[in-house]
This record gives sequence, structure tokens and C-alpha cells, in this order.
Amino acid sequence: MPVRIGHLILAAAVPLMACAPKKPETTAQPRRPPAQSAATRTEQDRRIARLELALMNKEAQVDDLQARLDATRQEVVRAMAKLQTLATRAEAASGIAEAELALQPLKVATPQSSPEAAQARRLLKDSSDEFAKENYGGALYLANQAKTMAAAGRGRLAGGERVAERPGETAFGLPIPLKAVSVGNVREGPGLGARVLFSVQPGDSLTGYSYVDEWIRISDSDGRGGWIFRNLIERR
Repeated sequence: MPVRIGHLILAAAVPLMACAPKKPETTAQPRRPPAQSAATRTEQDRRIARLELALMNKEAQVDDLQARLDATRQEVVRAMAKLQTLATRAEAASGIAEAELALQPLKVATPQSSPEAAQARRLLKDSSDEFAKENYGGALYLANQAKTMAAAGRGRLAGGERVAERPGETAFGLPIPLKAVSVGNVREGPGLGARVLFSVQPGDSLTGYSYVDEWIRISDSDGRGGWIFRNLIERR
């Protein structure tokens, strides 16, 4: 009798076990890549900014080389027509003297010799050589080129290169023509905590000389210098 009761209990339990809800099968979820930290994103933004500025520098150098090539072609044309446009000895001598005067501030302010000063001296020497050959037209042309290069060097000084370079500051290969794209502040140093020196308006012409992270050392058409944030400017 007890055995029969056990069989009945077992027979009743089997249907109940069959009706019990099955546990859903769990599938392995793909692991998400770890989220980037704010510090990592900031460092990537800085690297991108440095690469953009380096590209701006290279593009400016290419443009400068193209401009020099164009100037060389123009000089060939001038040489071919120099009998019609020959400068006088007095004009050439005056041009050389003016170039020497234009170069003097660079000699005093930059004993280490800026790139502009070196090029201006070379052009001035070439001008003197042409003068000695009695090619007064070529001498005057080269003297004017030397004056232009000296003016670019003075613009770099106006941008603040009289002071020592800041840690991490990288100079452009040559001054880069820039313009403001929105209203912004030019500061005493590369950072939002630096004192505001003056403001720029959209379209204002600027010249860039170097950079630290995303800040660019510039001067404006009035000779004022300071630092401006990268997003506020673009190449002219």
C-alpha cells in the first residue's frame, strides 16, 4: 500500500514539472569598448590642433615658394626689357641705402638673426653685386625686395618676438597671412586667463608667427601683437 501511494505522488508530480516555466536562455552580450576619458579626448583635440597648424605652416611655405617663382619670372621679363626701364645709378644707390636702414632695427632687436633678417641681408648683398655690375635696374629691384623682407621681420617683432619664446612655442617657417573670422580677443599670453590686449573684428588682417597648442602669436595691421585662439582665425 505505501508503495502504491508513492507511485501516485510521483505520477502527479511529473505533469507539474512539465508545466513549470522554462528559464530563458541567456546569450552573451558583446562587450562595449571602454569610454574615452575626458583627458584622452582633450589630448586628441590638442594633437589635431597641432597637426592643423603644422599643415597651415606648410601650405604657407608652398605659397611663398610659388610667389618667389612668380617674382623670378617677372624679374626675367624686367631683365629682357631693362633697356627701356633702366633705373639710374642714383635711384639704385638710394634704394640700397633705404634697404640698409630698414634692416637696422632687425640687427639691433634680433642678434640671433631672424629668417627675415637673413634673407634681407642676402638680397641686399645681391643688390650691391648688381650695382657693381652697373645693372642698376636689377640692383633697385633687389633692394626693394630686401626692404619688403625687412618689413616682414619688423612685423614679427611687433607680434611679440622681443620676449623669450614660451615653453612649447613653435615658430612658423615664415609669417602666415591670416584674417579674423569672428569677433574675438587678443590676449597677452596663450590662455583664457591672460589679460585681453585688444579685440578683432571679422575680416581684420593679421599675421601669424608661432603657436602654443591652439593659441597663435599674431600682429595686426596697426603693429599690435598678442595671442589669439585658433578657431577665431583662418588663412587669407
